[in-house]
Amino acid sequence: VQLQASGGGLVQAGGSLRLSCAASGSIFSIDIMGWYRQAPGKQRELVASISGGSTNYADSVQGRFTISRDNAKNTVYLQMNSLKPEDTAVYYCNAKILSSGIGRHYWGQGTLVTVSS
Repeated sequence: VQLQASGGGLVQAGGSLRLSCAASGSIFSIDIMGWYRQAPGKQRELVASISGGSTNYADSVQGRFTISRDNAKNTVYLQMNSLKPEDTAVYYCNAKILSSGIGRHYWGQGTLVTVSS
């Protein structure tokens, strides 16, 4: 099982980016999917998660970011609007996947988002 993230890049403050993360491999089912981020010198933090029809957001991104998923494509998205310089970080996707009878969390490789002021 692999998670492949994409969509990061350089954007000016106030701009938008859309991150994607596709899961592939021997997947029976996917439970919760989410996005985390880690800024230089800081701990990794949860940005948003989605499970079934429920979503959860960090206070710092509430109202600006939207998480969604396409179950047919085993893909989770993060639409990021009104970006701020403090959103600069490496963004990682995470998913709890049931594969070969074992459920565990998997991490994507990370995609860098840089927001210039």
